[in-house]
Amino acid sequence: MKIAISSMDKNINGSVSDVFGRCLYFIIAEIKDKKIIKTEAIKNKNIDQMGGVGVSTAQMVAEQGVSTVITGNVGPRAIDILKQFNVKVYSGKGIIKEVLRQFIENKLKEIKKTGCEGCAYNKN
Repeated sequence: MKIAISSMDKNINGSVSDVFGRCLYFIIAEIKDKKIIKTEAIKNKNIDQMGGVGVSTAQMVAEQGVSTVITGNVGPRAIDILKQFNVKVYSGKGIIKEVLRQFIENKLKEIKKTGCEGCAYNKN
């Protein structure tokens, strides 16, 4: 399973970014048998766009072959794009390594609703 985590840093000891579309990096983590087996950082090339950043970033992330995104917050248009690619989105805060552990232990909340401010904190 491949997971993309929005980040302001290039490694799993950094924090999950509060923003999805304009985060500096995505940490791509591969998980197998409930263990992190590989991580890599990819630069978010969309951060300087004037508009449509969430949509462009969602497409970029989906093209990485991930099945899951973990972020602090995501806009409704970006989440719609991710859902079109069958990518699930979860809300996470804190150190990436710890957030990945929480994900593996099924402790993160999935973001299911769109069309609202602060969607990352929805529980439905």
